[in-house]
Amino acid sequence: MAEKRKTSTKKTKSSAKKKKLVIVESPTKVDSVKKYLGSSYNIEATMGHLRDLPKSQLGVDIDNDFEPRYITIRGKGDLIAKLKKKAKSAEKVYLATDPDREGEAISWHLANILDIDPKSPCRITFNEVTKDAVKEAVKEARGIDMDLVDAQQTRRVLDRIVGYQISPLLWKKIKKGLSAGRVQSVVTRMIVDREREIDAFEPTEYWSIDAKLTNVSGKLPFIARFYGSRDGKKILLENGEDTDKIVKELKTSDYAVSKIIKKETKRRPSPPFTTSTMQQEASRKLNFTARRTMMAAQQLYEMGFITYMRTDSLRIATVAQNEARSYISQKFGDKFIPSAPRQYKAKKSAQDAHEAIRPTYAANSPEKYKDTFKPDQFKLYRLIWQRFMASQMSDAIMDTVSAEITTDKYMLKASGSTVKFAGFTTLYVEGKDTEEEKAKKLPVLTEGQELKLSELKPEQHFTQPPPRYTEASIVKAMEEEGIGRPSTYAPTIATITARGYVAREKKTLFPTELGYIVTDLMKENFKDIVNTKFTANMEDKIEDVADGSTNWKEVIRDFYDPFEKTLKEAEEKIGDIELKDEESDVVCEKCGRKMVYKQGKFGKFLACPGFPECRNTKAITVELGVPCPKCGGKVLIRKSKKGATFYACEHSPECDFISWDEPSDEKCPKCGSILMKKHAFRKNGPLSFVCYNEDCDYVRKPESKKKKSEK
Repeated sequence: MAEKRKTSTKKTKSSAKKKKLVIVESPTKVDSVKKYLGSSYNIEATMGHLRDLPKSQLGVDIDNDFEPRYITIRGKGDLIAKLKKKAKSAEKVYLATDPDREGEAISWHLANILDIDPKSPCRITFNEVTKDAVKEAVKEARGIDMDLVDAQQTRRVLDRIVGYQISPLLWKKIKKGLSAGRVQSVVTRMIVDREREIDAFEPTEYWSIDAKLTNVSGKLPFIARFYGSRDGKKILLENGEDTDKIVKELKTSDYAVSKIIKKETKRRPSPPFTTSTMQQEASRKLNFTARRTMMAAQQLYEMGFITYMRTDSLRIATVAQNEARSYISQKFGDKFIPSAPRQYKAKKSAQDAHEAIRPTYAANSPEKYKDTFKPDQFKLYRLIWQRFMASQMSDAIMDTVSAEITTDKYMLKASGSTVKFAGFTTLYVEGKDTEEEKAKKLPVLTEGQELKLSELKPEQHFTQPPPRYTEASIVKAMEEEGIGRPSTYAPTIATITARGYVAREKKTLFPTELGYIVTDLMKENFKDIVNTKFTANMEDKIEDVADGSTNWKEVIRDFYDPFEKTLKEAEEKIGDIELKDEESDVVCEKCGRKMVYKQGKFGKFLACPGFPECRNTKAITVELGVPCPKCGGKVLIRKSKKGATFYACEHSPECDFISWDEPSDEKCPKCGSILMKKHAFRKNGPLSFVCYNEDCDYVRKPESKKKKSEK
């Protein structure tokens, strides 16, 4: 009997079933997928791409109908050998790379490497790393979608042709290390064009008059703003003189409420996040760069907490909506859920392959897993969770009141609002790129009620130029213009800053001198490449490839013929552009040469022109020519690590004077301290002078144009 049992054991071992192999992209997914699928599966990771176009050459055979020449990525040889060995011994191989075009292309490359028929049911995708999603994906295995693969190849080949054929021209004509790109060059141009708009902007003066009014007994004060004539005609206050005349008349006028308008307004919640809106909101509320946002989002997806984070769809799975509604009902009450689940419509250009970005389980509140997350993960998850839950909640309801107040000649208006029902705002309110005036509450007013004037406040204003782009607003602009895809927003911004075309000042983006030079060269010689409409049209053609309506080689052919002609013309036309380093008065103490200004990662610095023989560098020290208001030392102009200008005492840190505003050489007429310069906006904005002494309220406003002309 013992002998028989031994033989039986050997037989079991020899006939043991082979395991199935699932290949994912990220090693972070391995443990989760293994847990969900069980011991009959082996899970391996590609850790990104395994094959790509070579870095050292174009890698596209132009003469052979633009055939790409893919090679194994350096350092991936051992991993490929391991995957081949695992695949050979596996019962079945499933390719589970990310559920987007890039992931589809990686699976196609894997199929070629592992000798798998791409038409066989080898491809599985899951929008979320959860047990149900992973198991369902295995059941619904399919062939590789060659339309998606070809769309990715179209983008890759187009970008390679543009980058590898224009970039050497920039190296030759300007300097080494520069690059051009089908998307990056357009975005750089957008930032350059915006800066030029700002520089060309001429501010226009205008005034406002606020009246502080009360009831006849001097109680219940509120603010009403001057509107125009008593009959409702708007009067524009364009200068101080006209404003002063009206102020004099208002001071001696009688006031009464002539009209009251009451209405109920509803405010709908914002939809759940797409890639673009997530990057924008994370920039506004968390001060995250686009790249930082995507890193945290990738981690949250791989940990199984959110759905796939590269999407422009607003679709939500029915089961997720029901889960959210159930949670909201339990947490806040039934009045906080609308009668039917909310549906949101995406733009026509949006792909609907994935859902919007949402938590995988509504019940997974952020606080519940705070100890599980790293700080960035927690902050972003809380934002995603709150945004999604709010998107499924009831409208906020506001009671608004508008009042018209008249004198014998003029009309003023006041408005206020109160929250009748908080709705979704209990949980979440969307951030804004510009500050909005907060709603004020009006006292109870009645038509015909007499009012008493307490104070009149005339104030000078100036029209504002268009703002500089922030990461949030440039991502929004890219999406609106149809430039790039959700997967390319963050890398594009990272590239143009790394190349030195664009720099950051606080949250804003502005072009460097190099950015201007390269953009102007591109506009003059490659106008299509930096044209937003042309670039958006190319994105549409790539979409046509993805849905199978256009052959990808045709798109490349149509692009290349005129591009080749333009390239040859540019090579002949463009002369060498010399980027001269600006010489300083500072002498290098090591070799005696005059040092030059260089642009580094954190702004300008001094360097010896004798490099590489002399490698001496110095921080730039520029005196403002104004004494320190605290110790009398010299005030120096300095740059922050992010390139922003600030002012500090030469005796720092012993003296703690530091300011973002520029000190002037004027004394305050009220207290004798120094006056600080404050611009209404950058560079050419009207200049005010504010006392440095916090206990002094002296402010000198800009003079109106009319007063200046009279001097």
